[in-house]
Amino acid sequence: MIPDVDPLSAGRAGLPADGSLAIVGNAPGAGACGAAIDAADSVVRFNNAPGFGGGTGHRVTHLALVNRGGQTREWLADRRFLERPVVRAARAFILPFPMLPAEHNVPEPICWTRELLALLRPLGRPVHLLPEALHQQARTLLDTGAAGPPNPSTGFLVTLALLLGRPAGARPAQAYGFGFAGWPGHPWAAERAWFAQAEAAGRLDVHPPSPTER
Repeated sequence: MIPDVDPLSAGRAGLPADGSLAIVGNAPGAGACGAAIDAADSVVRFNNAPGFGGGTGHRVTHLALVNRGGQTREWLADRRFLERPVVRAARAFILPFPMLPAEHNVPEPICWTRELLALLRPLGRPVHLLPEALHQQARTLLDTGAAGPPNPSTGFLVTLALLLGRPAGARPAQAYGFGFAGWPGHPWAAERAWFAQAEAAGRLDVHPPSPTER
């Protein structure tokens, strides 16, 4: 187990409390934003980070890696995963899901947290797990009264955690490449509405993808 595994917080994660923050989603058509992203004190990216090294800039301080499901299983089977440029460049990692107890991860495993931690261990960099309490808060914020609890996206969970960890007077975080589309199980409309509310409150500046490039 990596010793520095803990819930995400500004101080422990190495995020300057009032520093500039760029949160870079994976939607195509982010536009010519690379220079602005690279100028931020902290740059958070997600999973395979399309655009990294090109249109969305060359810096990453924190890389969020989904730790449940088929995408994680593919990474674990990739012998060269640790050689990926975005993985090599990241100073810390964020895993968005709490670790499931072993008895809850059968008969078909969905949680690969232990294996992902073991894979990342040779890098010797901090790993931050988002706690269940954050997931509960996210589900409450996104609840529209539809059948069943909402299933927040990794982008929403990490953005929520980052904003909760910033002082009220901090400059707005900058969100790029969030298209609010993809796997149909996520409540995209509710997430888009929350981002708009955060922007109206001065906590976030949203730079939407170009409609012609999505």
